[in-house]
Amino acid sequence: MTFPVPPQARQALDALHGAGFEAYLVGGCVRDSLLGTQPHDWDIATSALPGQTAAVFSGLPLCRAGEKHGTVTVCFPGLPVEITTFRLDGQYQDHRRPQSVAFSRSLREDLARRDFTINAMAWDGGLADPFGGRADLAAGLVRCVGDPQKRLEEDSLRILRGLRFAAVLGFRLEKGTAQAMLEKKGLLRSLAAERVGEEFLRLLCGKNAAQVLREYRPVAEEFLPELAPMAGLDQKSPYHCFDVWEHTLHTLENTGPDPVLRLAALLHDVGKPACFTVDSAGRGHFYGHQAKGAEMAAAIGRRLRLSRETAGQVETLVRYHDVSAVCGKPRVLRWLNRLGLPLYQKLLALNRADALAHSPAAFRRLAVLEQAEKELEEILRENACFTLAQLAVKGGDLQGMAEGPALGRLLRQLLEAVMDGACPNEREALLALAGRLAAEASHS
Repeated sequence: MTFPVPPQARQALDALHGAGFEAYLVGGCVRDSLLGTQPHDWDIATSALPGQTAAVFSGLPLCRAGEKHGTVTVCFPGLPVEITTFRLDGQYQDHRRPQSVAFSRSLREDLARRDFTINAMAWDGGLADPFGGRADLAAGLVRCVGDPQKRLEEDSLRILRGLRFAAVLGFRLEKGTAQAMLEKKGLLRSLAAERVGEEFLRLLCGKNAAQVLREYRPVAEEFLPELAPMAGLDQKSPYHCFDVWEHTLHTLENTGPDPVLRLAALLHDVGKPACFTVDSAGRGHFYGHQAKGAEMAAAIGRRLRLSRETAGQVETLVRYHDVSAVCGKPRVLRWLNRLGLPLYQKLLALNRADALAHSPAAFRRLAVLEQAEKELEEILRENACFTLAQLAVKGGDLQGMAEGPALGRLLRQLLEAVMDGACPNEREALLALAGRLAAEASHS
Protein backbone atom coordinates (compact mmCIF):
# COMPACT_ATOMS: atom_id res chain seq x y z
CA MET A 1 0.00 0.00 0.00
CA THR A 2 1.43 3.38 -1.02
CA PHE A 3 0.14 6.90 -0.43
CA PRO A 4 0.75 9.94 -2.66
CA VAL A 5 2.59 11.73 0.16
CA PRO A 6 3.71 15.28 -0.68
CA PRO A 7 7.49 15.79 -0.57
CA GLN A 8 7.29 18.09 2.47
CA ALA A 9 5.53 15.43 4.59
CA ARG A 10 7.88 12.75 3.24
CA GLN A 11 10.86 14.91 4.21
CA ALA A 12 9.45 15.38 7.72
CA LEU A 13 8.97 11.63 8.22
CA ASP A 14 12.46 10.86 6.91
CA ALA A 15 14.08 13.51 9.12
CA LEU A 16 12.40 12.17 12.27
CA HIS A 17 13.23 8.57 11.38
CA GLY A 18 16.79 9.59 10.65
CA ALA A 19 17.07 11.17 14.10
CA GLY A 20 15.96 7.89 15.71
CA PHE A 21 12.30 8.69 16.42
CA GLU A 22 9.08 6.97 15.47
CA ALA A 23 6.95 9.08 13.14
CA TYR A 24 3.65 8.39 11.41
CA LEU A 25 1.14 10.19 9.26
CA VAL A 26 -2.06 10.24 11.33
CA GLY A 27 -5.72 11.21 11.28
CA GLY A 28 -7.53 12.77 8.37
CA CYS A 29 -4.69 12.49 5.85
CA VAL A 30 -4.60 8.71 6.33
CA ARG A 31 -8.39 8.45 6.16
CA ASP A 32 -8.64 10.56 3.00
CA SER A 33 -5.73 8.76 1.32
CA LEU A 34 -7.42 5.41 1.92
CA LEU A 35 -10.60 6.85 0.42
CA GLY A 36 -8.69 8.05 -2.63
CA THR A 37 -9.34 11.74 -1.97
CA GLN A 38 -6.78 14.53 -1.64
CA PRO A 39 -6.07 15.40 2.03
CA HIS A 40 -6.28 19.05 3.06
CA ASP A 41 -3.72 18.72 5.86
CA TRP A 42 -0.80 16.45 6.62
CA ASP A 43 -0.27 15.70 10.30
CA ILE A 44 2.43 13.60 11.91
CA ALA A 45 2.55 11.90 15.31
CA THR A 46 5.98 11.14 16.72
CA SER A 47 7.80 9.76 19.74
CA ALA A 48 9.98 12.90 19.72
CA LEU A 49 9.27 15.45 22.42
CA PRO A 50 8.44 18.97 21.20
CA GLY A 51 11.94 20.28 21.91
CA GLN A 52 13.45 17.34 20.05
CA THR A 53 11.15 17.96 17.08
CA ALA A 54 12.22 21.62 17.05
CA ALA A 55 15.86 20.59 17.08
CA VAL A 56 15.40 18.20 14.13
CA PHE A 57 13.86 21.02 12.05
CA SER A 58 15.93 23.92 13.38
CA GLY A 59 16.82 24.97 9.85
CA LEU A 60 13.19 25.70 8.94
CA PRO A 61 10.68 28.28 10.21
CA LEU A 62 8.73 26.86 13.15
CA CYS A 63 5.47 27.77 14.87
CA ARG A 64 5.61 26.65 18.50
CA ALA A 65 2.30 28.11 19.72
CA GLY A 66 0.91 24.61 20.38
CA GLU A 67 4.05 23.27 22.04
CA LYS A 68 2.38 22.98 25.47
CA HIS A 69 0.08 20.38 23.92
CA GLY A 70 2.93 18.72 22.03
CA THR A 71 2.54 20.36 18.62
CA VAL A 72 5.27 22.02 16.59
CA THR A 73 4.31 23.25 13.11
CA VAL A 74 7.15 23.03 10.61
CA CYS A 75 6.70 25.57 7.83
CA PHE A 76 8.06 23.74 4.80
CA PRO A 77 7.91 25.80 1.58
CA GLY A 78 4.37 25.51 0.26
CA LEU A 79 3.05 23.25 3.04
CA PRO A 80 3.00 23.53 6.84
CA VAL A 81 3.19 20.15 8.60
CA GLU A 82 1.91 19.76 12.18
CA ILE A 83 4.08 17.38 14.20
CA THR A 84 2.70 16.28 17.55
CA THR A 85 4.25 14.12 20.25
CA PHE A 86 2.37 10.92 21.14
CA ARG A 87 0.19 11.91 24.05
CA LEU A 88 -2.45 10.95 26.57
CA ASP A 89 -5.26 13.35 27.45
CA GLY A 90 -6.04 14.06 31.09
CA GLN A 91 -9.49 14.74 32.52
CA TYR A 92 -11.66 16.85 30.25
CA GLN A 93 -13.20 20.12 31.38
CA ASP A 94 -16.38 21.75 30.08
CA HIS A 95 -16.94 18.79 27.68
CA ARG A 96 -14.45 20.31 25.25
CA ARG A 97 -10.77 20.29 26.27
CA PRO A 98 -8.49 18.13 28.43
CA GLN A 99 -7.25 19.86 31.57
CA SER A 100 -3.80 18.43 30.91
CA VAL A 101 -1.88 16.25 28.50
CA ALA A 102 0.91 13.78 29.18
CA PHE A 103 3.42 12.78 26.55
CA SER A 104 3.68 9.10 25.70
CA ARG A 105 6.02 6.75 23.90
CA SER A 106 3.13 4.65 22.58
CA LEU A 107 1.44 5.15 19.23
CA ARG A 108 -1.48 2.99 20.35
CA GLU A 109 -2.10 5.20 23.38
CA ASP A 110 -2.07 8.24 21.11
CA LEU A 111 -4.58 6.70 18.69
CA ALA A 112 -6.80 5.50 21.54
CA ARG A 113 -7.60 9.09 22.58
CA ARG A 114 -8.96 10.05 19.14
CA ASP A 115 -12.62 10.52 18.26
CA PHE A 116 -13.58 7.99 15.57
CA THR A 117 -11.93 4.82 14.28
CA ILE A 118 -11.65 6.24 10.77
CA ASN A 119 -9.47 9.01 12.27
CA ALA A 120 -7.44 6.66 14.48
CA MET A 121 -5.10 5.16 11.89
CA ALA A 122 -1.42 5.85 11.26
CA TRP A 123 0.95 5.18 8.37
CA ASP A 124 4.73 5.08 7.99
CA GLY A 125 5.01 2.80 4.98
CA GLY A 126 2.52 0.37 6.51
CA LEU A 127 -0.84 0.93 8.17
CA ALA A 128 -1.25 0.93 11.96
CA ASP A 129 -4.94 0.33 12.63
CA PRO A 130 -5.55 -0.95 16.18
CA PHE A 131 -9.25 0.00 16.27
CA GLY A 132 -10.54 -1.24 12.94
CA GLY A 133 -10.73 2.08 11.10
CA ARG A 134 -10.01 0.60 7.69
CA ALA A 135 -12.84 -1.91 8.04
CA ASP A 136 -15.20 0.89 9.11
CA LEU A 137 -14.13 2.92 6.07
CA ALA A 138 -14.94 -0.02 3.83
CA ALA A 139 -18.31 -0.49 5.57
CA GLY A 140 -19.12 3.24 5.48
CA LEU A 141 -19.38 3.52 9.28
CA VAL A 142 -18.63 6.33 11.73
CA ARG A 143 -17.78 4.63 15.02
CA CYS A 144 -16.34 6.13 18.20
CA VAL A 145 -13.01 4.80 19.45
CA GLY A 146 -13.81 2.84 22.60
CA ASP A 147 -16.84 3.75 24.71
CA PRO A 148 -18.96 6.24 22.71
CA GLN A 149 -20.55 7.70 25.85
CA LYS A 150 -17.11 8.54 27.24
CA ARG A 151 -15.81 9.90 23.90
CA LEU A 152 -18.77 12.29 23.55
CA GLU A 153 -18.71 13.39 27.20
CA GLU A 154 -15.03 14.29 26.78
CA ASP A 155 -15.68 16.57 23.82
CA SER A 156 -19.30 17.17 22.87
CA LEU A 157 -18.33 18.79 19.57
CA ARG A 158 -17.66 15.21 18.49
CA ILE A 159 -21.43 14.79 18.20
CA LEU A 160 -21.57 17.28 15.35
CA ARG A 161 -18.24 16.11 13.94
CA GLY A 162 -19.58 12.58 13.69
CA LEU A 163 -22.72 13.76 11.95
CA ARG A 164 -20.59 15.90 9.66
CA PHE A 165 -18.44 12.94 8.67
CA ALA A 166 -21.60 10.94 7.94
CA ALA A 167 -22.96 13.79 5.80
CA VAL A 168 -19.75 14.55 3.92
CA LEU A 169 -18.62 10.96 3.35
CA GLY A 170 -22.08 9.50 2.82
CA PHE A 171 -21.53 7.15 5.79
CA ARG A 172 -23.93 6.01 8.51
CA LEU A 173 -23.37 6.02 12.24
CA GLU A 174 -22.57 2.76 14.01
CA LYS A 175 -25.51 1.78 16.25
CA GLY A 176 -23.84 2.39 19.60
CA THR A 177 -22.35 5.69 18.43
CA ALA A 178 -25.72 6.84 17.08
CA GLN A 179 -27.48 5.99 20.33
CA ALA A 180 -24.86 7.82 22.37
CA MET A 181 -25.19 10.93 20.19
CA LEU A 182 -28.94 11.03 20.72
CA GLU A 183 -28.56 10.46 24.47
CA LYS A 184 -25.80 13.05 24.87
CA LYS A 185 -27.19 15.69 22.53
CA GLY A 186 -27.87 18.05 25.45
CA LEU A 187 -24.11 18.45 25.88
CA LEU A 188 -24.11 20.61 22.76
CA ARG A 189 -25.50 23.44 24.89
CA SER A 190 -22.15 23.63 26.67
CA LEU A 191 -20.31 24.53 23.47
CA ALA A 192 -19.45 27.99 22.21
CA ALA A 193 -22.09 29.05 19.69
CA GLU A 194 -19.56 29.86 16.98
CA ARG A 195 -18.10 26.33 17.16
CA VAL A 196 -21.57 24.86 16.74
CA GLY A 197 -22.33 27.18 13.83
CA GLU A 198 -19.05 26.46 12.06
CA GLU A 199 -19.40 22.68 12.40
CA PHE A 200 -23.08 22.73 11.42
CA LEU A 201 -22.40 24.67 8.22
CA ARG A 202 -19.79 22.07 7.26
CA LEU A 203 -22.33 19.33 7.95
CA LEU A 204 -24.93 21.07 5.79
CA CYS A 205 -22.56 21.08 2.83
CA GLY A 206 -22.19 17.30 2.92
CA LYS A 207 -23.68 15.24 0.10
CA ASN A 208 -25.73 13.26 2.63
CA ALA A 209 -26.79 16.23 4.78
CA ALA A 210 -30.52 15.81 4.21
CA GLN A 211 -30.52 12.16 5.27
CA VAL A 212 -28.42 12.90 8.35
CA LEU A 213 -30.87 15.64 9.38
CA ARG A 214 -33.78 13.34 8.66
CA GLU A 215 -32.39 10.72 11.05
CA TYR A 216 -30.90 13.03 13.69
CA ARG A 217 -33.19 16.06 13.75
CA PRO A 218 -33.38 15.89 17.59
CA VAL A 219 -29.65 16.64 17.71
CA ALA A 220 -30.04 19.74 15.52
CA GLU A 221 -33.02 20.86 17.61
CA GLU A 222 -30.66 21.37 20.56
CA PHE A 223 -29.40 24.55 18.89
CA LEU A 224 -32.18 25.00 16.30
CA PRO A 225 -35.43 24.39 18.23
CA GLU A 226 -37.26 26.15 15.39
CA LEU A 227 -37.02 22.92 13.37
CA ALA A 228 -39.29 20.93 15.68
CA PRO A 229 -42.67 22.47 14.68
CA MET A 230 -41.90 21.86 11.00
CA ALA A 231 -41.93 18.07 11.38
CA GLY A 232 -45.30 16.51 10.63
CA LEU A 233 -46.98 19.80 9.69
CA ASP A 234 -49.38 18.85 6.86
CA GLN A 235 -49.48 21.76 4.42
CA LYS A 236 -53.00 20.88 3.21
CA SER A 237 -52.23 22.07 -0.31
CA PRO A 238 -52.38 20.42 -3.74
CA TYR A 239 -49.04 22.06 -4.46
CA HIS A 240 -47.31 20.17 -1.66
CA CYS A 241 -46.80 16.42 -1.38
CA PHE A 242 -44.66 16.59 1.77
CA ASP A 243 -45.03 18.05 5.24
CA VAL A 244 -42.99 21.18 5.92
CA TRP A 245 -39.98 19.27 7.25
CA GLU A 246 -39.78 16.77 4.40
CA HIS A 247 -40.32 19.56 1.89
CA THR A 248 -37.40 21.38 3.53
CA LEU A 249 -35.12 18.35 3.29
CA HIS A 250 -35.99 17.80 -0.37
CA THR A 251 -35.26 21.48 -1.03
CA LEU A 252 -31.88 21.10 0.66
CA GLU A 253 -31.10 18.01 -1.43
CA ASN A 254 -31.71 20.03 -4.60
CA THR A 255 -29.14 22.71 -3.77
CA GLY A 256 -25.38 22.76 -4.30
CA PRO A 257 -22.89 22.50 -1.40
CA ASP A 258 -22.75 26.22 -0.65
CA PRO A 259 -23.11 27.05 3.08
CA VAL A 260 -25.29 30.13 2.54
CA LEU A 261 -27.54 28.34 0.07
CA ARG A 262 -27.81 25.19 2.18
CA LEU A 263 -28.67 27.11 5.37
CA ALA A 264 -31.21 29.21 3.48
CA ALA A 265 -32.77 26.00 2.12
CA LEU A 266 -33.00 24.61 5.66
CA LEU A 267 -34.64 27.78 6.96
CA HIS A 268 -36.66 28.96 3.96
CA ASP A 269 -39.97 27.73 5.45
CA VAL A 270 -39.06 28.03 9.12
CA GLY A 271 -41.74 30.72 9.49
CA LYS A 272 -44.56 28.49 8.25
CA PRO A 273 -45.66 26.92 11.56
CA ALA A 274 -46.24 30.35 13.10
CA CYS A 275 -48.25 31.50 10.06
CA PHE A 276 -50.35 28.41 9.36
CA THR A 277 -54.09 28.85 8.83
CA VAL A 278 -56.76 26.66 7.25
CA ASP A 279 -59.62 28.17 5.25
CA SER A 280 -63.25 27.02 5.16
CA ALA A 281 -62.45 24.66 2.27
CA GLY A 282 -59.73 22.95 4.27
CA ARG A 283 -56.85 24.52 2.31
CA GLY A 284 -53.72 25.48 4.19
CA HIS A 285 -52.20 28.96 3.92
CA PHE A 286 -49.00 30.51 5.26
CA TYR A 287 -49.55 34.24 4.78
CA GLY A 288 -46.51 36.26 5.80
CA HIS A 289 -44.25 33.28 6.38
CA GLN A 290 -41.50 34.83 4.26
CA ALA A 291 -41.10 37.86 6.52
CA LYS A 292 -41.53 35.76 9.65
CA GLY A 293 -38.95 33.28 8.40
CA ALA A 294 -36.48 36.06 7.62
CA GLU A 295 -36.92 37.39 11.17
CA MET A 296 -36.28 33.92 12.59
CA ALA A 297 -33.29 33.34 10.29
CA ALA A 298 -31.75 36.60 11.48
CA ALA A 299 -32.18 35.50 15.11
CA ILE A 300 -30.59 32.13 14.32
CA GLY A 301 -27.64 33.87 12.63
CA ARG A 302 -27.06 35.91 15.78
CA ARG A 303 -27.44 32.89 18.04
CA LEU A 304 -24.89 30.83 16.10
CA ARG A 305 -22.54 33.81 15.80
CA LEU A 306 -22.45 33.53 12.02
CA SER A 307 -20.54 36.17 10.10
CA ARG A 308 -22.55 39.27 9.26
CA GLU A 309 -22.25 38.49 5.54
CA THR A 310 -23.47 34.89 5.89
CA ALA A 311 -26.33 35.78 8.22
CA GLY A 312 -27.42 38.69 6.04
CA GLN A 313 -27.45 36.65 2.86
CA VAL A 314 -29.42 33.83 4.49
CA GLU A 315 -31.97 36.29 5.85
CA THR A 316 -32.37 37.86 2.39
CA LEU A 317 -32.80 34.50 0.65
CA VAL A 318 -35.42 33.38 3.16
CA ARG A 319 -37.30 36.66 2.77
CA TYR A 320 -37.52 36.41 -1.01
CA HIS A 321 -37.43 32.65 -1.55
CA ASP A 322 -40.81 32.36 -3.27
CA VAL A 323 -41.63 35.88 -4.46
CA SER A 324 -38.77 36.30 -6.90
CA ALA A 325 -39.50 33.74 -9.60
CA VAL A 326 -40.05 36.51 -12.12
CA CYS A 327 -39.10 36.99 -15.72
CA GLY A 328 -38.88 40.02 -17.95
CA LYS A 329 -35.52 41.68 -18.44
CA PRO A 330 -36.34 44.90 -16.52
CA ARG A 331 -37.44 42.90 -13.48
CA VAL A 332 -34.33 40.72 -13.56
CA LEU A 333 -32.20 43.86 -13.79
CA ARG A 334 -33.94 45.32 -10.75
CA TRP A 335 -33.32 42.14 -8.74
CA LEU A 336 -29.67 42.28 -9.77
CA ASN A 337 -29.54 45.88 -8.63
CA ARG A 338 -31.11 45.01 -5.29
CA LEU A 339 -29.09 41.88 -4.49
CA GLY A 340 -25.99 41.87 -6.65
CA LEU A 341 -25.10 39.07 -9.05
CA PRO A 342 -23.84 36.32 -6.67
CA LEU A 343 -26.79 36.56 -4.29
CA TYR A 344 -29.33 36.75 -7.14
CA GLN A 345 -27.85 33.58 -8.62
CA LYS A 346 -28.27 31.90 -5.25
CA LEU A 347 -31.84 33.13 -5.08
CA LEU A 348 -32.62 31.54 -8.45
CA ALA A 349 -30.98 28.31 -7.25
CA LEU A 350 -33.09 28.34 -4.07
CA ASN A 351 -36.23 29.03 -6.09
CA ARG A 352 -35.47 26.05 -8.32
CA ALA A 353 -34.74 23.75 -5.37
CA ASP A 354 -37.93 24.88 -3.62
CA ALA A 355 -40.04 24.32 -6.75
CA LEU A 356 -38.62 20.82 -7.26
CA ALA A 357 -39.62 19.93 -3.69
CA HIS A 358 -43.31 20.71 -4.41
CA SER A 359 -45.84 18.38 -5.97
CA PRO A 360 -45.93 18.24 -9.80
CA ALA A 361 -48.88 20.69 -9.71
CA ALA A 362 -46.37 23.45 -8.89
CA PHE A 363 -43.77 22.55 -11.52
CA ARG A 364 -45.01 25.25 -13.92
CA ARG A 365 -42.93 27.60 -11.79
CA LEU A 366 -39.85 25.95 -13.28
CA ALA A 367 -40.59 27.41 -16.71
CA VAL A 368 -40.63 30.91 -15.22
CA LEU A 369 -37.30 30.26 -13.55
CA GLU A 370 -35.78 28.95 -16.77
CA GLN A 371 -36.84 32.14 -18.52
CA ALA A 372 -35.32 34.27 -15.77
CA GLU A 373 -32.08 32.29 -16.03
CA LYS A 374 -31.97 32.82 -19.81
CA GLU A 375 -32.53 36.54 -19.36
CA LEU A 376 -29.77 36.65 -16.76
CA GLU A 377 -27.39 34.98 -19.22
CA GLU A 378 -28.35 37.56 -21.84
CA ILE A 379 -27.84 40.44 -19.40
CA LEU A 380 -24.37 39.20 -18.49
CA ARG A 381 -23.46 38.53 -22.11
CA GLU A 382 -24.47 42.08 -23.08
CA ASN A 383 -22.91 43.58 -19.93
CA ALA A 384 -26.26 45.32 -19.39
CA CYS A 385 -26.33 48.07 -16.81
CA PHE A 386 -27.85 47.42 -13.36
CA THR A 387 -25.56 49.40 -11.04
CA LEU A 388 -24.61 53.07 -10.75
CA ALA A 389 -21.01 52.05 -11.39
CA GLN A 390 -22.00 50.80 -14.87
CA LEU A 391 -23.94 53.95 -15.74
CA ALA A 392 -22.39 55.89 -18.65
CA VAL A 393 -22.55 59.14 -16.67
CA LYS A 394 -21.24 59.99 -13.20
CA GLY A 395 -22.12 62.63 -10.66
CA GLY A 396 -19.51 65.01 -12.04
CA ASP A 397 -21.20 64.92 -15.44
CA LEU A 398 -24.37 66.36 -13.94
CA GLN A 399 -22.88 69.49 -12.37
CA GLY A 400 -25.30 72.36 -12.53
CA MET A 401 -28.31 70.05 -12.82
CA ALA A 402 -28.46 68.86 -9.20
CA GLU A 403 -26.36 68.69 -6.06
CA GLY A 404 -26.38 66.93 -2.69
CA PRO A 405 -29.21 64.42 -2.15
CA ALA A 406 -30.93 65.64 -5.33
CA LEU A 407 -27.89 64.50 -7.34
CA GLY A 408 -28.17 61.02 -5.88
CA ARG A 409 -31.88 60.89 -6.74
CA LEU A 410 -31.17 62.03 -10.28
CA LEU A 411 -28.55 59.34 -10.82
CA ARG A 412 -30.99 56.76 -9.46
CA GLN A 413 -33.68 57.95 -11.88
CA LEU A 414 -31.26 57.57 -14.77
CA LEU A 415 -30.35 54.04 -13.68
CA GLU A 416 -34.02 53.06 -13.40
CA ALA A 417 -34.69 54.44 -16.88
CA VAL A 418 -31.84 52.33 -18.27
CA MET A 419 -33.01 49.19 -16.45
CA ASP A 420 -36.59 49.73 -17.69
CA GLY A 421 -35.37 50.12 -21.27
CA ALA A 422 -36.63 53.71 -21.45
CA CYS A 423 -33.16 55.11 -22.17
CA PRO A 424 -30.01 53.57 -23.60
CA ASN A 425 -26.93 53.52 -21.38
CA GLU A 426 -25.18 56.12 -23.54
CA ARG A 427 -23.67 59.37 -22.32
CA GLU A 428 -25.48 61.80 -24.62
CA ALA A 429 -28.88 60.14 -24.17
CA LEU A 430 -28.45 60.10 -20.38
CA LEU A 431 -27.37 63.76 -20.26
CA ALA A 432 -30.42 64.74 -22.28
CA LEU A 433 -32.71 62.76 -19.97
CA ALA A 434 -31.00 64.19 -16.90
CA GLY A 435 -31.60 67.72 -18.19
CA ARG A 436 -35.30 67.03 -18.64
CA LEU A 437 -35.65 65.38 -15.24
CA ALA A 438 -33.77 68.22 -13.52
CA ALA A 439 -35.99 70.79 -15.21
CA GLU A 440 -39.12 68.93 -14.14
CA ALA A 441 -37.83 68.75 -10.56
CA SER A 442 -37.14 72.51 -10.47
CA HIS A 443 -40.72 73.27 -11.56
CA SER A 444 -42.41 70.88 -9.15
